[in-house]
Amino acid sequence: MRIPVVSKNGKPLMPTTPSRARRWLKEGKAIPGWSRLGVFYVQLTVEPSNTKTQPIVIGLDPGKLYSGIGVQSSKFTLLMLHLVLPFKTVKDRMEQRAMMRRGRRGRRINRKLSYSQRAHRQVRFDKRKQKKVPPSICANKTFELRALREIVKLYPVQDIIVERVMARGDKEFSPVMVGQLWLVGQIEEQFGIKPSTIQGWETSNLRKQLGLPKDKQDKSRQVPETHAVDGITIAASHWVKYGITSANSMGWKGQISITPSQFVIVKRPPVSRRQLHLMVPAKGGVRRRYGGTVTRHGFRKGDYVEATQGAKTYRGWMSGDTDKQVSVSDASWKRLGQFTVKKVRLIQRSTGLIVLSTKDFVKPSPALGSRFDTAHPPQVASRSPGVSRGKYDEVL
Repeated sequence: MRIPVVSKNGKPLMPTTPSRARRWLKEGKAIPGWSRLGVFYVQLTVEPSNTKTQPIVIGLDPGKLYSGIGVQSSKFTLLMLHLVLPFKTVKDRMEQRAMMRRGRRGRRINRKLSYSQRAHRQVRFDKRKQKKVPPSICANKTFELRALREIVKLYPVQDIIVERVMARGDKEFSPVMVGQLWLVGQIEEQFGIKPSTIQGWETSNLRKQLGLPKDKQDKSRQVPETHAVDGITIAASHWVKYGITSANSMGWKGQISITPSQFVIVKRPPVSRRQLHLMVPAKGGVRRRYGGTVTRHGFRKGDYVEATQGAKTYRGWMSGDTDKQVSVSDASWKRLGQFTVKKVRLIQRSTGLIVLSTKDFVKPSPALGSRFDTAHPPQVASRSPGVSRGKYDEVL
């Protein structure tokens, strides 16, 4: 495992070993910090002895419901992310919004008047000529961009590789293709990096060659083997290629090491946005307010808090409130309980993300070990990951 390092002014440097990071903290040469993705890093309080960096690549495996991201160097796997995308939530809310809008328009029209005198809304634009990204796809891509922004703050990223999905039919009409083209343009605009692309069949072939496991039975499982493994494979394609190995043969060539790394699950809290009133009126025709992130007790929905009930202590996210109590939920947004306000302590303000960090990692095939070297015929390195202290460790 490697700890991200940033300079005094926030510039990302090469990661370092945990032991060296602990020594810096003990000597006062660095201060600890946590990113919004739940990744621990250290920020130097002194000038670094060396600011040279080595290639670090981000691999993005975009999907409809889930996406995988891998951060890789030639010698170490640095980070794996599993993104739970908001596609279904946004799609359902857009349908509900359209239904509520139709209801409001129908209620304000005086049907006792003739049709020509009714207050119909005038046509404002021709929606058939729009070339916008659909809201559900836009929400997915915006979520992926946010994760990329947080990663770029921690690592000196040289390249971003995106897996390209070839949709059938007219590629200009397909929402999937439109979203991908928009994402590539945004990456180049926001990060100043022209992203590379790789096709799905290339990812599959390289993953098998690296000996990495893939779970295709249940892709909703929040484990590295579902989507994060593809992110690592896509990033590894920067070093490992299929091409001419000799004058008369073709094969895989390159060198890469897959090592243990932090695995992070990221999703958005399912907080309902503010509505003026409920869709269906209660008794007496009164509609109460609904949604929003503000509570009556100074907390916000999505805040990470610690709550005490008797001898038990819970940690979770603020999800609701009543006159005297607040609700705290776990990462699946299942309520842990309702607690008195005085027994709830704020740990972190809401960032709009729910982050679960683990130390899981993808284990390569035992036949390959942790190192893949095809500069010559495939050979297996005998060392364990992270044991030797090469020039990669001497980064600062």
